[in-house]
Amino acid sequence: MAVIKRALVSVSDKSGIVEFAQELQAFDVEILSTGGTARLLREAGVPVKDVSDYTGFPEMLDGRVKTLHPKVHGGLLGRRDLPEHVAKMKEHGIEPIDMVVVNLYPFEATVAKEGCTLEDAIENIDIGGPTMLRSAAKNNRDVTVVVDHTDYGAVIDEMKAGGGAVSQKTNFRLAVKVYQHTAAYDGAISNYLGQLTGEEKADFSETFTVQYKRAEVMRYGENPHQKAAFYVERDVEEASIATARQIQGKALSYNNIADTDAALECVKQFDEGPACVIVKHANPCGVSYGKDLLEAYSKAFSTDPESAFGGIIAFNRELDAETARAIVDKQFVEVIIAPTVSDEAAEAVAAKKNVRLLECGQWPE
Repeated sequence: MAVIKRALVSVSDKSGIVEFAQELQAFDVEILSTGGTARLLREAGVPVKDVSDYTGFPEMLDGRVKTLHPKVHGGLLGRRDLPEHVAKMKEHGIEPIDMVVVNLYPFEATVAKEGCTLEDAIENIDIGGPTMLRSAAKNNRDVTVVVDHTDYGAVIDEMKAGGGAVSQKTNFRLAVKVYQHTAAYDGAISNYLGQLTGEEKADFSETFTVQYKRAEVMRYGENPHQKAAFYVERDVEEASIATARQIQGKALSYNNIADTDAALECVKQFDEGPACVIVKHANPCGVSYGKDLLEAYSKAFSTDPESAFGGIIAFNRELDAETARAIVDKQFVEVIIAPTVSDEAAEAVAAKKNVRLLECGQWPE
């Protein structure tokens, strides 16, 4: 592990950057920076060298060209273990850059604003940031690259434990995160620009790019001989199986997820009172309103008790203890999902430890 001696710091989202830079300063790390990040760090008393002073080339074209320079990218891409790389860097006065801390212009937030023009969108397409990130990530054996402010603490902790160095394992993990981030970033740009014909915006993009994150590896797929994993879309907040919290029970299977999604999306259609939906093999076998949740469940169950056996039960109100006890006493159930679950209800369901109990949060009516 090589000790971090020089870092390039240039961020749009400045959350935690001052504190992170102060920690780097404590390790005597030389900090290179640009624009607003450099000003912020100086105001906080952190010594900073402007990238333009480091490269001997000024920022230009309204800030479009700041870090696109061989002294930056040579310092990132040069391999320290190859004598010919080291010799070329020395010949051209290129110093190694051991860490890059960069996040990107907020393109998605910009285009989400009402009244965003094409010019606004174009000016928020980051060029230098992704280029530095990709250079650093490619050379992750020698360079630590941090694109997410939530990683600041872990990086500093590792430097403290390692005498100012970061492990190859951590560098690789952070590099993978960079490529995931830049792929999503470029996908958002492609999706937006693909909707435009001149200044007109179409309803649908010519191509569509979306990124999902693996949430869970299934025990098996739709059938026992198949492998499967559950992926969720980035930044999903609405009440769904993807955002649900599992309170107890066995791991969800592929079929559990498919059936629970069907049950939840069905019960979300009912907003005139307490409702219950029971699903088996993706088909509702009992749906009912009630004056309270217990009545809604009892009516839904009585619709087809045989099919309800081993089914999925979804509610549109908080699961209460009385209803939970009725379910536990009356039938075998795979999954119960509700916006929220009372402590007493969770205690009642705990008598059946294999039952998967989920709460997904309340949805707007």
